[in-house]
Amino acid sequence: MRFLVVEDDAGLSAAVARGLREHAYVVDVAGDGESALYQASITPYDVIILDLSLPKVDGLEVCRRIRHAGSAVRILMLTARGRTEDRVHGLDSGADDYLPKPFEFEELLARVRALMRRRGDRVDDPTYRLADLEIDFLAQRVSRAGVPVDLTTKEFTLLAYLARNAGRVIGRAELTEHVWDENHDPSSNAVEVYINRLRKKIDGPGRQPLIQTRRGAGYFLARPGAGQAESR
Repeated sequence: MRFLVVEDDAGLSAAVARGLREHAYVVDVAGDGESALYQASITPYDVIILDLSLPKVDGLEVCRRIRHAGSAVRILMLTARGRTEDRVHGLDSGADDYLPKPFEFEELLARVRALMRRRGDRVDDPTYRLADLEIDFLAQRVSRAGVPVDLTTKEFTLLAYLARNAGRVIGRAELTEHVWDENHDPSSNAVEVYINRLRKKIDGPGRQPLIQTRRGAGYFLARPGAGQAESR
């Protein structure tokens, strides 16, 4: 999942981004409203964490413009303003939730999970099981037939995205947009490289393959014997 953190306090922005990355989320940052609007216009973010007081274009106007453009991205608004009318203005501008500063990072994560749950996403589920594969999203642990599988952060992020969209074919472009950040070169073969790494670790010798390929379309997770790959 890919986040945009919009915050002009560099220290807070870095801390939030670091915490999200430690939970296997992909994070881009913006320090002002203009940059936020540009990045939101070119990238289909899953969640935008948006400060209310921003240089150039304030958070309320950023939120309004994003909604006016037709985006349904989840927006969590941050602000040091604690008045009820400020919270009302934020929600009326199109924000999904409102978190006053200062806040604990665990509360921010809980609010993000609540936003995802409202939209019906699996991100709120603590674990995911497919055949003998088990993924613990919160602890970032993976096992197959009870045997731990050692994954890098990027490998786990990719597997988690496939799991949260299990059964749906996901194209290369979508994986690039949601699993890699703005520093990724879309012309590289990183998606294929990481899919192959996952297959070696998840679908090793003697195991039924779970990571499938639909030729010309993309990748998906499927139960053994269901929707077998056209190529591997």
